[in-house]
Amino acid sequence: MAHGQWELLDILLRCIDDERNDIFVHIDAKVSALPVLNVAKAGLHVLENRVDVRWGDWSVVEAEYALFACAAAHGRYAYYHLLSGADLPLKSQDYIHRFCNENQGREFIGYTFTSITSEVVRKAQRWHLFPHRFKSRNILIRALRAGFLRLQELLGIKRNRSTDFKKGSQWVSVTHDMASYFLEHRDWAEKTFTHTFCADEMVFQTLCWMSPMRENIWCTTDDGRGCMRAIGWRDGCLYDWGADDYDELAQSDALFARKFNCSDMDFIRRIAELSR
Repeated sequence: MAHGQWELLDILLRCIDDERNDIFVHIDAKVSALPVLNVAKAGLHVLENRVDVRWGDWSVVEAEYALFACAAAHGRYAYYHLLSGADLPLKSQDYIHRFCNENQGREFIGYTFTSITSEVVRKAQRWHLFPHRFKSRNILIRALRAGFLRLQELLGIKRNRSTDFKKGSQWVSVTHDMASYFLEHRDWAEKTFTHTFCADEMVFQTLCWMSPMRENIWCTTDDGRGCMRAIGWRDGCLYDWGADDYDELAQSDALFARKFNCSDMDFIRRIAELSR
């Protein structure tokens, strides 16, 4: 899933350009001038039907569904890795393929189980107004949204009461069985998560937890290890990795890392070398 920083996306594509891979790219519909993307060995599919992705909105998951549907229509893959255009692998393709083969059947989905009850209620069991404008600075929109949430709290209004919501990282590596389950339950997911907040942090976690694949979850005690990604969380905020983090990333067991930016391309190229 990409929306900018095309030089970084180009490096990502080169890192995963392998004859064993097919790559499916969704570029945000707000992007008018599409980049020229090329690979030498992998199959490359750039989605034509693009979603206008808005942070925190169901549209993020809608783009995920577009990617998984396109990939599943092309073949039965051993693993489907959901990546951001600002991610990079930390391991070689030989390493990643070997790791997946040795752990075939495991679902690499991150889970966060610490003190999230009130957060889940706010995000998934209340109705959210104007979900496509969560970042709006419009005073009226912000006031209406806050007021409507407060009214629901006062009246004890809760939706999705019977759903056992789980939460974690959006970025996953899943088997064909889990990808199929995800696609088969699109109608349920859309009904459940439309007009919620940050559904992308809950859809895979919740669906896998209610599926037969639950017993195959790789790790439920550490979000990053669960999805095999090094994610730059610090004090509850997501930071871009920088040059000072090189040693930590080079020594990481994770398959992928997120997220990066183009401000220090020498650092980006050093990270890319880790996947050679």
